[in-house]
Amino acid sequence: MAALKKKIGIMGGTFDPIHIGHLILGESAYQQFKLDKVLFMPSGNPPHKLNRKGRATNEERVEMVRRAISSNPHFELSFEEMNGKGFNYTKETLQRLTKSHPDTEYYFIMGADSLFQLEEWKEPEQICRLCTIVVAIRDHVHTARFDDKIQELSKKYKAKIEKLDTSNIDISSQMIRSWLNDGKPIRYYVPDAVDEYIQKRNLYRGCETDEVL
Repeated sequence: MAALKKKIGIMGGTFDPIHIGHLILGESAYQQFKLDKVLFMPSGNPPHKLNRKGRATNEERVEMVRRAISSNPHFELSFEEMNGKGFNYTKETLQRLTKSHPDTEYYFIMGADSLFQLEEWKEPEQICRLCTIVVAIRDHVHTARFDDKIQELSKKYKAKIEKLDTSNIDISSQMIRSWLNDGKPIRYYVPDAVDEYIQKRNLYRGCETDEVL
């Protein structure tokens, strides 16, 4: 009898900053798909987010993720996309992981916005081949349009796409940065340890706020 494969979730992103929406998605995926753990994987140099003026450094983003997930035993910080040179591409990350861990099935967790942009990513057909895509919908995305996109990508790339059943927390890092830039409080939108770290280091004052992360 073949051994059961491990089931590992991947929460990727710039996490600039990490917020409760990220954590809820990770926990919901862990519960729904009975994952062994969820890797929180800050991206060191994402090709689609080049304007980072006034943003947190790599070290600061990593530290915020570390603080945010420290109390959860099935969340783990991964440096898989932090230590390489050049741009970080999801396809290449998944290739490395599946080669190094052939006994593992990977579940790549994303929001609806990312699903609609998937065809713009590098070699989306390879991404779909290497993992199950777990996607959560946002309030501003119409359900029928969302379902149509899942069907389209499933047919085009033979993708395995699963909908994540979770409370809709329509929050973004862009919103958090904008509030901080305006001097507004962010309490309860990020873990207390992250809020304290942001305030202590005076992050996101005078930063650009045109990206939704």
